[in-house]
Amino acid sequence: MKMWMIGLICLGVIWYMWGHKPAIKNANRSVQKIVAFGDSLTAGYGAGGVQNSYPTVLATLSGKQVINLGLSGDTAVNAPTRLPQVLAEKPDMVLIEFGANDRIRNLGHEGAARAVEQIVDAVQASGAIAVIVDTGGPQMGAYTSAYKKIAKEKQAVFVPGIIRGIFNKRELKSDMIHPNAAGYKIVAERVYKVIKPYL
Repeated sequence: MKMWMIGLICLGVIWYMWGHKPAIKNANRSVQKIVAFGDSLTAGYGAGGVQNSYPTVLATLSGKQVINLGLSGDTAVNAPTRLPQVLAEKPDMVLIEFGANDRIRNLGHEGAARAVEQIVDAVQASGAIAVIVDTGGPQMGAYTSAYKKIAKEKQAVFVPGIIRGIFNKRELKSDMIHPNAAGYKIVAERVYKVIKPYL
């Protein structure tokens, strides 16, 4: 094969990888208001103040209104009961971050996956963009796999492993589980990087 043909193929592959985005439901919606829906990682536990939580930092990075509906200790299986509060905000995008407490309480990833799927369906039915935010913490592999599958099947955005590389660094944590302000800044940057094309 001639070198120019190889070069052309390589350019095509690069264009596809960098320019191609998976089809996302409601992606044509203008995003002005984002709801961050989750547990203590969303609430900003250990951040040293809500101003250091990842949703607040995300608001600064994105220039969008980000409403923090994080609730410390909440589980994925309980989260659908709070959907009316989420939808009452009339969000354009909802960040869905659950699972760590389900894992800690041995509730099983199957129930968590069903709950997240229910949340995604409700968010998308409202016309908003659903974003599944994966923690990527220790022993969360089954959750990650389930959430990634849901995102693909439901055409939702998937944010992988927000605390990978943070969980094992004491200087980025406030306790044995939660990030500190510096850690949450990294979380916000990771979320922003993925959702930016849809804002």
